[in-house]
Amino acid sequence: MRELVLLPGFMCDVDLWSDMMPALATLGRPHFGNVYEDDSLDAMARRVLAESPRRFVLIGFSMGGFVARIATLMAPERVAGVAFICSSARAQSAAEDAHKKTRIAALDAPGARGGSARSFSQALHPDRERDPVLLERLRGMTRRLGKEVMIRQLTPSRADGYADLERIACPSLVIAARQDRLRRFEETERMAKHLPDSRFAVVDECGHMAPLERPREVAALLTQWIADNDL
Repeated sequence: MRELVLLPGFMCDVDLWSDMMPALATLGRPHFGNVYEDDSLDAMARRVLAESPRRFVLIGFSMGGFVARIATLMAPERVAGVAFICSSARAQSAAEDAHKKTRIAALDAPGARGGSARSFSQALHPDRERDPVLLERLRGMTRRLGKEVMIRQLTPSRADGYADLERIACPSLVIAARQDRLRRFEETERMAKHLPDSRFAVVDECGHMAPLERPREVAALLTQWIADNDL
């Protein structure tokens, strides 16, 4: 049976994939990568590899895409194909680094919880930014994971990884969301230009949270890519 390893984004748990599970279950056996216990991308990738099957298709959403890139380079013989959803290989800017340090300091304060109405809204398409069901799902994932996980996931620094993508030889899929307000369209599109064996696809009328906002469309793209490459 085909093995699928799913890597979530920042402060996302298995609910990220819930609406896609019927389709994913027809493709293979899903495994949910653990990106919650480490505070560096390399350590996250090593843990994912240690807990994954011998060979698998790797699917990374947002932050999970950064981890997927590193894991694929660490163990290319084990990754049959890799998909990046609303992700990037851009380096973290100085301003982003300073903002993350400020957030971590605030989270260390007694009673801090993390997450804000604005950050949840910005993760969605403008037409859905007040959707009570989607917002509660985002809040729920943040509550369940808690501030310790948030601090660990905020800690990693990110170097530019576009050149590293050129060393990934397996088939790859890059999915961008047209109205993504957290990840610039151009930086996701650029990933496909650096991957040697890539397919680039766009989900329209969709914000950053594509697996929640457009699960059928994302699942259909994954299904077609897996079939076309006989993964």
